[in-house]
Amino acid sequence: MGSGKTEFSARVWRDSQVLLKKNATVVSHTSSGHADRRKVFFVRTFLDEQRFPDYPSDALAYRSGYERLGPNLARIRNSFELEQLIEDHPEAGTWIIDEASFYEERLVYVVRQASEKLGLCFIFPTLVLNFRSDIFNPTARLLLEHATDVFPLTAYCEHPDCVEDAFYTYRWYQVKGKECPAPFFDPLIIIGGDRASDDPSQPNYCTRCDQHHHLPGKEYTYLTLMALGEAWVRGDSGRLERELTALRDEPNESLLAQSLEGSLEVCRNTLLVPFLAERALVYLAHERNLLDEAALHSLVGRLNLDRPFLARRLADNGKVLQNSLT
Repeated sequence: MGSGKTEFSARVWRDSQVLLKKNATVVSHTSSGHADRRKVFFVRTFLDEQRFPDYPSDALAYRSGYERLGPNLARIRNSFELEQLIEDHPEAGTWIIDEASFYEERLVYVVRQASEKLGLCFIFPTLVLNFRSDIFNPTARLLLEHATDVFPLTAYCEHPDCVEDAFYTYRWYQVKGKECPAPFFDPLIIIGGDRASDDPSQPNYCTRCDQHHHLPGKEYTYLTLMALGEAWVRGDSGRLERELTALRDEPNESLLAQSLEGSLEVCRNTLLVPFLAERALVYLAHERNLLDEAALHSLVGRLNLDRPFLARRLADNGKVLQNSLT
């Protein structure tokens, strides 16, 4: 997000290379057992595999450059693979876990045990807040609870008329040349979006201050969308189907549109974002667990929703279906 968290990691790496050239007398100050904190290992999530196609595979890339880490960089899927990495590299005393909030909560306790038993140092350059300005997920909350030190980084607000400090991640789509904020119920994780995109189905990200961080549809999500999902569970399917149909065909006639009356024009632009019905369905099925797999398939079939889009977004968020949508 331009706050410098990956560049901070690169600085730790550069400092470590300087310290490794020091005389052996410093080892007693930097080591715990077999692990030497001057030896840094950088861990990326496998979700980032396609994030930096223009850089070498061993590059720690950031906005103003990159560092080559050689064998001291790996990609993992979960905390079990992190455990294996630590076992395979007992000499590494400093571990930088990029985007740690993307992993399951177990990672926090794996890290805590390794820190206490092996004397390892862990650094987490990660977003604590998601695009909704909420704690990213339970993993992020646990990281904050167990962290020894927290260094909040800020960036400049990327709105063209503003130079205030920015704390928030802003997700938006470009549709017909317009800035269209992501609705509150947009899927939490969307893989990609690291480059500016004029594809209306792919998000753009930037940092924004309070004034320019727009998040339309929050009230609608809690007051209306979730209520419609709960009504479906009780057997009243008609109201949810009508709203999803409106979001698919005539967003300006939807209850979402009604909730945005009187809002800033840029907030009303969210009605131009494609696949609103599909996004709402992912939210209800994945984040709120109001729709089981059978209900999901039923609604997708009856409303003729976009199956490839739904399959991608559910996969991005780790939702595994027994029966494929595609």
